[in-house]
Amino acid sequence: MKKTVPLVVGNWKLNPVTMSDASDLAQATARKHRKTSDAYVAIAPPATYLAEAGKKICKSTVSLAAQDVSVNNMGAHTGEVSIMQLRDLGVEFVIIGHSERRAAGETNEEVQKKTLIALKHRLVPIVCIGERERDDQGNFFTFIEKQLRSLGKVLTSAQIKKAVIAYEPIWAIGTGDTATADDVKEMQLFIESVLTKIYDRPTAKSVRLLYGGSVKPGNAAILHTEGGMKGFLVGGASLKVDDFAAIVKAVS
Repeated sequence: MKKTVPLVVGNWKLNPVTMSDASDLAQATARKHRKTSDAYVAIAPPATYLAEAGKKICKSTVSLAAQDVSVNNMGAHTGEVSIMQLRDLGVEFVIIGHSERRAAGETNEEVQKKTLIALKHRLVPIVCIGERERDDQGNFFTFIEKQLRSLGKVLTSAQIKKAVIAYEPIWAIGTGDTATADDVKEMQLFIESVLTKIYDRPTAKSVRLLYGGSVKPGNAAILHTEGGMKGFLVGGASLKVDDFAAIVKAVS
């Protein structure tokens, strides 16, 4: 995956509610991206729909992503999905540490383990970071740095280059509130500065950064051109085929 080519990932979350609708959505998305474009595109359906979605996108340029992965490969772990099972389904990306997972109790240590598991099995981890709220004193930067340094404790320079980091300010997810292009650019520079301190400048510059948080066709272009990130992690808009295609077009 060339770092110069934007990446747009659609996170379907717990949608839709039927296999038929998931199949139709995957097929419609694939039709929009059947030929090679100027952006990498992936969709992350619920685990129950991964196999069906994979069939529908297999002849397109769309890749398959998972919304989470277990820290266990196999065994007595009811309700979990392992990295080996995801690989068997043709999954290429896996979202790790999404704020909704962290709110449910997922820790930085679990994010570390899942990231290492994904890299070991040659899947691309999309590691989510983001603050719950912003304050005038800039304390939220400390929160972001703590999440990044947690990764830095276990990932080598070679490993972090293979990962994707998605900045998703929690206050902007599903709320309609969006970080401004200046906010996104500020965070892009801050993340790179922290990664430079942990590793070095060339490593920091080579890590793909995505923005997520109420991304829409109307704001995607300016967030991309002025925000400095290398793509998007899209939530609700990925459930609307034309909106998702417009966002992809905005970064192409």
